[in-house]
Amino acid sequence: MYSLRRLQAMVLGYDLDPDTLRSQLEAAAVPVTPADCRNCSDPCEEGHDSYPDRFDIDRESQMLGSVKPFRRQVVISTGKSDWDREVTETKGSLAALLLGAQNHANLPIAEPTPPATPAPKAVRSSAGVFRSSDSTRISILNGSHNTMSDDIDQETVLVFPDYTLVADVPRTREGARGLWENAVDPGIERGGAILEKMPFKTWVLPYSCVILLCSHKKRDNRCGIAAPKLEQAFVHSLQENGWAADTHLECHCLMGTPLEDLQGTPEETQQHIEKELRISAQEKRALILKTSHVGGHKYAGNCIIYTPQGSCVWYGRVSPHEVESIVVNTIIHGLVLPPLLRIGLNISRPGCKTLNDW
Repeated sequence: MYSLRRLQAMVLGYDLDPDTLRSQLEAAAVPVTPADCRNCSDPCEEGHDSYPDRFDIDRESQMLGSVKPFRRQVVISTGKSDWDREVTETKGSLAALLLGAQNHANLPIAEPTPPATPAPKAVRSSAGVFRSSDSTRISILNGSHNTMSDDIDQETVLVFPDYTLVADVPRTREGARGLWENAVDPGIERGGAILEKMPFKTWVLPYSCVILLCSHKKRDNRCGIAAPKLEQAFVHSLQENGWAADTHLECHCLMGTPLEDLQGTPEETQQHIEKELRISAQEKRALILKTSHVGGHKYAGNCIIYTPQGSCVWYGRVSPHEVESIVVNTIIHGLVLPPLLRIGLNISRPGCKTLNDW
C-alpha cells in the first residue's frame, strides 16, 4: 500500500517535502512555521496515547488541497458523538431539514461579496488556500454539544467562520428555512443577515478557538478511534499551556445580550460584533467538539480549528503526538504547520505575521 501511494504521488507530481510546502504557502502570504509537527521522540517517551497498529491511514498522497472550499460550516447540537451514516438523511433531524431548505432555495442565491481589498499581485495562489467567499458550498455537520434551549425540539447551531451561536432553532421546516435565510445562505456576509429579521437569538462565541474533531464511527471506525484520543490530548496540552479547555458549550445565558437585542444602527452592531470577537480572541479558552463526517477519513485524525479572526485551519493525519505542536504553534502563536494542512480558509494574510493578527 505504501509503495502504491508513493508511486501515485510521484506520477501526479506531488511534492510532499515540508520545505517546498512551506515555501508554497509563504508565497501565498500564509503565516507558517518550520517547527516540527511532532514534539516528542519516535517512539514516544512522553506517554502520549498512540493509535492501535490496525489504524491504517494514507501518509503518502498529497493532503494540501484535498478538501473542496466551502462558504460556511454549520454544527448542529445533538449531544452525541456518533450518528447515522448520512446525517442529512436522518428523517426529522435539523441537518436533514437544513439540507431541504438549501435544496428549496434551489440557487441562484445571492452572489458572495468580493473582498474589499484585493490581494497584492505579489501574493501567489496556492492549492488548499481559499477565501470563504470563493465558494457557495455549505457544510452541514452534527456536533456533540447539547442544545441550550429549554425546548428539546429546538437546537443550538454554531456557524463558521462567522463564529456565532444561533439558539432556539426549531427542528421544523420553518426553523430550517429561517436558519438558512438569516445565517447560512452563502450570499449573506459574515455575521448574518439584517439582524432585526432574525427569528432566533445569536451570540458571538466566547472562545479563542473552536476545535472540531471528526468522531463519526458509523462512517469510518478510524474517526471513532481518533477523536477521543485527540480530545484528551488537546485538553491536556491546552491546560499545560495555561488555557481553559471546554468540551461542553457554555450556556448562552452567560454570554450577555443577544445581537438581535442591541440598540443602534447596523454599523454600530457590526462594531459591537468586532469588539466581541476581539475579546474572545484574548480569552485563552478553547472549545473542543466532536462532529460528524467532514470528509477524507483516510487522513484521520481530522482536526478543524476556527478562530475569531475568521480563519479555518484544517489539519489531517493528526495523532496525539502532534497535538502539542498544534497547540503551541497554531493555536497560541497563529502559525500553520504545512505538512499537516489539508485546507485553510481566510489564512492568506498579506502584511500579517500570524493568523492571530487582525
